[in-house]
Amino acid sequence: MARDQLQVLNALDGAKTQLYHFTTILIAGMGFFTDAYDLFCISLVTKLLGRIYYYRPRSLDPGSLPPNVAAAVNGVAFCGTLSGQLFFGWLGDKMGRKHVYGVTLMLMVVFSLASGLSFGHTPRGVMATLCFFRFWLGFAIGGDYPLSATIMSEYANKKTRGAFIAAVFAMQGFGILTGGIVTLIVSSVFRALFDTPAYQRQENPTASTPAEADYVWRIILMFGALPALITFYWRMKMPETARYTALVSKNTKQAASDMSKVLQVEIVEDIEKVEDFTGGKEFGLFSREFLLRHGMHLLGTAMCWFVLDIAYYSQNLFQKDIFTAINWIPKARTMSALEEVFRIARAQTLIALCGTVPGYWFTVGLIDVVGRFRIQLVGFLMMTAFMLGLAFPYHHWTTPGNHIGFVVMYAFTFFFANFGPNSTTFIVPAEIFPARLRSTCHGISAAAGKAGAIVGSFGFLYAAQNRDKTKTDHGYPPGIGIRNALFLLAGFDFLGVIFTLLVPETKGKSLEQLTGESNGDVETGSGTQTVPV
Repeated sequence: MARDQLQVLNALDGAKTQLYHFTTILIAGMGFFTDAYDLFCISLVTKLLGRIYYYRPRSLDPGSLPPNVAAAVNGVAFCGTLSGQLFFGWLGDKMGRKHVYGVTLMLMVVFSLASGLSFGHTPRGVMATLCFFRFWLGFAIGGDYPLSATIMSEYANKKTRGAFIAAVFAMQGFGILTGGIVTLIVSSVFRALFDTPAYQRQENPTASTPAEADYVWRIILMFGALPALITFYWRMKMPETARYTALVSKNTKQAASDMSKVLQVEIVEDIEKVEDFTGGKEFGLFSREFLLRHGMHLLGTAMCWFVLDIAYYSQNLFQKDIFTAINWIPKARTMSALEEVFRIARAQTLIALCGTVPGYWFTVGLIDVVGRFRIQLVGFLMMTAFMLGLAFPYHHWTTPGNHIGFVVMYAFTFFFANFGPNSTTFIVPAEIFPARLRSTCHGISAAAGKAGAIVGSFGFLYAAQNRDKTKTDHGYPPGIGIRNALFLLAGFDFLGVIFTLLVPETKGKSLEQLTGESNGDVETGSGTQTVPV
């Protein structure tokens, strides 16, 4: 038998879009802005790190990091993120969303600054301290995923909930774009000051790198602390979500008081309804009840995120190598270190501007019209198609005159990732699990995604090396080549299509209806099943 919805939850579900929604989007979204900036800016400066600390004048690529160092520098933050998603996701359900939210932000500020201050007497020492600080930066970033998604879903009304959560996640696109813009500005300033005419006229411009170039990557990494620091005060002012206060803490009086102020309406507390509403029975994550109700949901959200991030983060991390392969970025031996940073940032900024950012905002505009399921399914299918379109005629794309076509196709893979599973895999886990397990389950799903990112950063960065070399510059055996890496990524994208079938549509339904907390009916990938409570 269906139970009456608590009045405070009814008020949230039916609330008109108003200022507090946009305030919450901005506060939670700035965390994601910072997350994206911190995670992706490292790919803009890895070539510069190679020039400064691992320069080899006789190498075909004199500024590349050794594969093991490149994988560590690019991937260690993802290891920290995975740990943070699991830990802070669990903590968000135990202590409340608000109490943990400020902690993650301050950790991001501290370790963004520390990353730029990495020290050591040898190149190995600098890289080791950089990896250490970026691990803990990733740990803090990991906490932002489940907490931001959960807070926004629990604040939103059911009509536009998808758009609000998507808008929080869309700030990631602006973070990536800002990373490119900041790198362009910093590298331009240092080029003007230190790439002197005499230096530029050298026969081999890579023969030396200005000592001041060491400040470039440090400034870029440290800039990530600024948006997080600006947002901290407003995060601390946010009240706890009413759903956590009412359904987990069982304090409907406080929930009604908090939301009355936020929504500016009078809400009556429902003290006598709380136990009846929750059924007086609370199953745990490892219980049979959870497995029956949400086991397939968790498998679907986790695996979709896993296969997506293998492809998505691999594309981001080795796109500079792809641009070099198609001659969109000149060979390293023809450029100074600062010019190379500038050109890499320009290329990645263009991809973000044309493919990444528009994809996010198409999702914001259409997700509550088209639905999560269709957007995710079509996104995975189109990513598969465009990857195959890049891989099959790869040698055609790398010939002179066809480079622009390659870049356009490549940008479309990012567009359909973001107008597709990169957004929906973040949204759906914040909607389909019970309030007392919502942050934990979102953290598990997100951690599965970061496991995919680790596979991408540690595996594909190495695998995409040019297999035509009999031996790489660092003495490692050659990889499978970029073309074959693209085929593999297409395969992972298609797996996402299959796992999407396990995830239910959530459009237009209240959170309690989706989780079965209000009536015992649980949404499944193929319909609704009734589970006794």
